[in-house]
Amino acid sequence: MTKNTSHSAPLSSAGLHAPIAKKVPHLLETHGHQRNDNYYWMRDDERKDPEILAHLNAENSYCEAVMAPQQARQDALFKELKSRIVKDDSSVPCKDGDYWYHSEISGEQEYSRYYRATSFDGDNKHLLLDVNALAEPHEFFDLGDLSVSPNDRFLSYSQDTDSRRIYTIKFKDLNTGHYLDDELENTEGQLIWANDNQTVFYVKKDLQTLLGTQVFRHKLGTKQVDDELVYEEEDHSFYLSLSNSRDESLLMINLHATETTDCWALDANIPDGEFVQLIEFHEEHEYLVDKLDDTFYILTNWQAKNFRLMSANKDTLFDREQWQQVIAHRDNVLLEDIELFNQYFVITERELGQIRFIVHQYTGESFPLTFNDPCYDAALGDNPERDARAIRLSYSSLTTPATLFECQLDNGDKTTLKQQQVLGDFNSNNYSSERIFITARDGEQVPVSIVYRNDLFNKDGSNPLLQYGYGAYGIIIDPRFSSDNLSLLDRGFVYAIAHVRGGEMLGRHWYEQGKKQHKQNTFNDFIDVSKALIAQGYTQSDRLFASGGSAGGLLMGAVINQAPELYCGIEAQVPFVDVVTTMLDESIPLTTNEYDEWGNPNQQDAYQTMLAYSPVDNVAKQDYPHLLVITGLHDSQVQYFEPMKWVAKLREYKSDDNLLLFKTDMDAGHGGASGRFKRLKEQALVFTFLLSLAEQATANPT
Repeated sequence: MTKNTSHSAPLSSAGLHAPIAKKVPHLLETHGHQRNDNYYWMRDDERKDPEILAHLNAENSYCEAVMAPQQARQDALFKELKSRIVKDDSSVPCKDGDYWYHSEISGEQEYSRYYRATSFDGDNKHLLLDVNALAEPHEFFDLGDLSVSPNDRFLSYSQDTDSRRIYTIKFKDLNTGHYLDDELENTEGQLIWANDNQTVFYVKKDLQTLLGTQVFRHKLGTKQVDDELVYEEEDHSFYLSLSNSRDESLLMINLHATETTDCWALDANIPDGEFVQLIEFHEEHEYLVDKLDDTFYILTNWQAKNFRLMSANKDTLFDREQWQQVIAHRDNVLLEDIELFNQYFVITERELGQIRFIVHQYTGESFPLTFNDPCYDAALGDNPERDARAIRLSYSSLTTPATLFECQLDNGDKTTLKQQQVLGDFNSNNYSSERIFITARDGEQVPVSIVYRNDLFNKDGSNPLLQYGYGAYGIIIDPRFSSDNLSLLDRGFVYAIAHVRGGEMLGRHWYEQGKKQHKQNTFNDFIDVSKALIAQGYTQSDRLFASGGSAGGLLMGAVINQAPELYCGIEAQVPFVDVVTTMLDESIPLTTNEYDEWGNPNQQDAYQTMLAYSPVDNVAKQDYPHLLVITGLHDSQVQYFEPMKWVAKLREYKSDDNLLLFKTDMDAGHGGASGRFKRLKEQALVFTFLLSLAEQATANPT
């Protein structure tokens, strides 16, 4: 049944005055081409400039004033979103060594408490960490890595209290309950233990670029200033991470650039030794390597665009010419991951956009794990025990809440361990999902995942529709369940995910055709999907909405420059919109890592390509859709001044009276507000924006 949508007066900015930013000409010249950035002054890396903060607060006040007539709807939506969440909940215990680990959350708590016990049923349950107590003094709190030493005595955890993704690592003695004096500051948040239970390794951040470039060795009981640098990466196009091999014999430093991988390893039993390179370095060689006993397994793109699986031993690993093929390359199947067990290994692969899991015996026999939904999201769960005969697998679809299965590795039989409970009148049978393919302008078939409520869907153009997209870094936006989106579906919205190029939904070529010089394909795909959804009766342009965040915010900025007439409203979260200026500035966090994604604008061809679509540089004197832009002052991924400049320029140029609202969370970063309920305030604002505009479109059809 349709929920009541008649709450208050229509959204309007009539009688209100939007903040108008001052213009200070700032000339930028590259390759002999000049750009004038009147809003360059908005950048303040310290985030303390009174004039900038005052302007952001003025924008927040304006947004609040425009939305004020809809406050009752917003409050009701917040309560509705919150009412679907089980207040008292716990995870399914997972065995790791001698203990079973799980988390619990209850009441109005924003964060979890972490426990371990000596049995699945909770015998001798012991509290490891109460995140609520840690978060209480802070406006923002994020728990990073949580790990236990090999002998189960010490707990390490990392925390970020500024939303800049700069973590401090702390240690707790689980035998005594006391905290150690050791604190490791300015880290990536990740830590790995050597097998002596006294030595740990962590990645330290550069506080200017926020890149992790150095790996340090730390001995418990010593000062951080005395830690030993064991690896430093001078090529800042690489991201740095740490891991243990599956058999826990190796500690590994993993380096990933957009198109190249490198890996260094150390014997976990010799923590004072030196890391050595595992595999000979080759440009544009991407791989994932793991070890079980005497055998290394390598997922590699060497002579295999969609990757193949190879094996090696310690004597042949360095030279890929000596590797042995286990699973051959296939043009239509992308190999994504491998999980090793003593008797089996499980491959994650994808065909025609759909993820699947293949269980392999080392003898060569294999079988798939199967599911019924036409499109879904699934991932291997937490499976720390390598001698397991069954694995945990998480599953979700647009109509199926998150479900944790235990799958037998000998025959694939599945047992449901837990399914997300959705409070209220939710019934999955009331909803349907589809996977359709849209023909883009160049003939490519773009997958689209769609969900709607059966009794409210007409396919005559009368439904409002929210189209979501991302399209970058090869990241795949799989169709998963969202209890939040029920608030749209139950009011007649259709929800669609456009799996545009730039993601890896249809294999490696799908990614490569949406990056660098091919980036325009991402925008074309999204626009072509919008046109097709209108043509096929899913919606019409006066009730079509679009949403994207970060690189998806770039997508939003580009499509409303190029096809503004298609959309009624746009929501852009932490949007990466000042592409050229940011990518020319290596002092801005992450810039150098991104050259293989967007191109290096210090090269003239790349500069011209990026300039052609950069949202800020292409704002025009034209009509734009209604627009809600959301960012965080402390965002370390997309700096706040990008959307701030974009909004200021749109206010200067746009020729319509449509809404342009800009909200900055003055405490949050790239991920938005922390905590399970706080984020719903922002979600209620977004939904109020969308629903109010859809209601107005229905009342006043074009």
